[in-house]
Amino acid sequence: MVGTKSNAATSITGKENDMHLTPNTTHIEIARPGRNGSGPRRRVTTIPDPASAQPVGGLASDPDSPTGWMGEGNCRMYPPATFFPSDGVGVDRARKICAGCPVLDTCLEYALQERIEHGVWGGCSERERRRILKRRRLDAVSKD
Repeated sequence: MVGTKSNAATSITGKENDMHLTPNTTHIEIARPGRNGSGPRRRVTTIPDPASAQPVGGLASDPDSPTGWMGEGNCRMYPPATFFPSDGVGVDRARKICAGCPVLDTCLEYALQERIEHGVWGGCSERERRRILKRRRLDAVSKD
């Protein structure tokens, strides 16, 4: 596997605009054995550079919307499936993306208030959010 950083739209073949890649992306080349011994097949995966990536889907957020804060999150640069992982490794990856997010606290509070049961929100997994809610309920009962 070979990873290269690109500042121009080039591909493995070296031809400009051959793969229609955007500037400031990281290309990962994966070589696999070809069918019937025909040589290696190559697959290229392109990962956005978070510093220069554009929001996935290209939708502009409405700042007056109750969820307008979502347009400011680090998650806007990644596919939604990244935040709905099926294993612990995926949760860790999502947490790393959430780390340093400018709307981390708002995101977590939204998920807690809306009782969102699935995915990583505000850097917390489903289990962590359930524990936070349980702690809050116990704290509320003990104050009464």
